[in-house]
Amino acid sequence: MGVGGFGTWATVAAALPLALLAGCGGGHTRDQIKIVGSSTVYPFTTAVAEQFVNGHANLKAPVVESTGTGAGVKLFCAGIGPQHPDVLDASRRIKKSEYDQCAANGVDAVMEVVIGTDGIALAESNRGPRLTLTRRDAYLALAANPLGRANTARTWRDVNPALPSIPIQVYGPPSTSGTRDAFAELVMNPGCEAAMPQAAALKTASPDRYADVCTRLRDDGAYVDKGENDNLIVQNLASNPNAIGIFGYSYLEENQDRLHGVPLEGVVPSYDSIASGQYPGARPLYIYVKKAHLKAVPGLREFLDAYAAAWQPRGRLARRGLIAASDPVRQHAQQVVDRGLTLDPASLH
Repeated sequence: MGVGGFGTWATVAAALPLALLAGCGGGHTRDQIKIVGSSTVYPFTTAVAEQFVNGHANLKAPVVESTGTGAGVKLFCAGIGPQHPDVLDASRRIKKSEYDQCAANGVDAVMEVVIGTDGIALAESNRGPRLTLTRRDAYLALAANPLGRANTARTWRDVNPALPSIPIQVYGPPSTSGTRDAFAELVMNPGCEAAMPQAAALKTASPDRYADVCTRLRDDGAYVDKGENDNLIVQNLASNPNAIGIFGYSYLEENQDRLHGVPLEGVVPSYDSIASGQYPGARPLYIYVKKAHLKAVPGLREFLDAYAAAWQPRGRLARRGLIAASDPVRQHAQQVVDRGLTLDPASLH
């Protein structure tokens, strides 16, 4: 009998242990937590998973996959049941259109948990030119069609006479990445509006044109898509001192012997500048959890408790580079975990 024969997996999950579902859902059962999503959140989730296993020797280690936020959302939203992931790591908030797809597939009771704060760090090798950029500089250098025209800039000096005459080469995440979405929102959009005052009106009048002018990145070699492996960007920066990388702050924190942050609007990415909101690239990080899976998947509720214990200011995740969220945000996140509070889709965009 297929999962659909029971209406939803959630219905049986509330009444039966997962082991008894072998006759349902094509025989797929699972006795370990499955997590997909953001490469930025991945190291934090794996750290919690390690701690979780150490404290629950009777449970299997969670399976954590770094798929990127966008690809992870598609997997997470595909349905309820043991063949679908339990948790989504996300380096941006889920979109209304994505939630609607979730709901269409029966995933309509979703817990949204802010695990902490991160920064979209721009970084270069310690042997690099010590660039200092504005969001306008980044936009003019990386947009495919800055100011509505094809980008012909080849060096940083082409976009700002105060910058050195070295080639523009930036290693960054792919289009499926939440980090890339956040980079567009926090850096490219403000940079576009600083360079082109009419951009704000264009965003309302023609969203597609706005995206083409403001957020679409170059594909002529100036911006290099390095996939979801942020460690590969770190390695490339070490071998190419004139290049810049884009990734979550934790990767910069872990590689300060090789890399340093590029100031953005005069602010260096650091724990304090991100925590205070002073750094322009600060953003919240999330996990999303299917409430229907809480009783069905062994250890899932305990895993969430482990996450909550680890995101404190002096907790395990802070030592891995996560910036702890403010007290009110952490308190709300704790309530979501404790009470199983679900996301209100009306709050999404």
